[in-house]
Amino acid sequence: MTLTRRATLTGLASLPLLSAPSLLLARSTFRDNDPVNFGARGPSTFPVHGIDAARFQGQMDWKQVRRQGIRFAWLKATEGGDLLDPEFKANWRAAKRARVPVGAYHFYYFCTDPDTQAKWFIKNVPRLRGGMPPVLDLEWNPFSPTCTLRPPAAEVRRVANRFIKIIERHYQTRVVVYTAPDFWERNDVARLKRDFWLRSTANHVEQRYRVKGWRFWQYTATGVLDGIEKEVDLNCFNGSEAQWKQWRKSRGVG
Repeated sequence: MTLTRRATLTGLASLPLLSAPSLLLARSTFRDNDPVNFGARGPSTFPVHGIDAARFQGQMDWKQVRRQGIRFAWLKATEGGDLLDPEFKANWRAAKRARVPVGAYHFYYFCTDPDTQAKWFIKNVPRLRGGMPPVLDLEWNPFSPTCTLRPPAAEVRRVANRFIKIIERHYQTRVVVYTAPDFWERNDVARLKRDFWLRSTANHVEQRYRVKGWRFWQYTATGVLDGIEKEVDLNCFNGSEAQWKQWRKSRGVG
């Protein structure tokens, strides 16, 4: 999550610390500055890992990122109805050139209607054949100076579904929903019935959410890679290499 005039820091690019066990994947060279031991089925037991990033990471050397075993990436594109991440376009182009499957995420702002926000995302994020699906980032932002609104759970799901409907119609693929534990619990986010990308940096994702049907796990905000000057979020895919291949095929990811 990026600092904007609305948001200080919660979410995708600036989460609380912690991460995978100190074990690293055999084919990967990235590491974690503040690792957590999640137990026998921690992130290091999953073969497919990726990153998410925003303006805090600046412009990245995507060829180096790819060489270190990163298999996918999501970049912050938009927030609300008028904010565009200043590093999005440069990193989007560079990730494509490096052949890293890349997608974009939108940070939802509860003081702007879903139609306006969906149109803003569509205006700034091109259709990309072979790219990762678009992501809707749903979480509270307690630091926003302009919007402190926290709608009831039914309203949260209504506006989320409206945003999702517009985005899915335009990009012709199902949206991935990202969220954090408090938001998941308060708003019964499971009822959105999408692929879920879940933040859990201090406990195993299945312990924190009591769910096994997750698709991606954001397990740290303190990842370190050559080619990225700042710490970066690390994520893993819930499945084997064969399952990753199958999921990519089903979603049209190159």
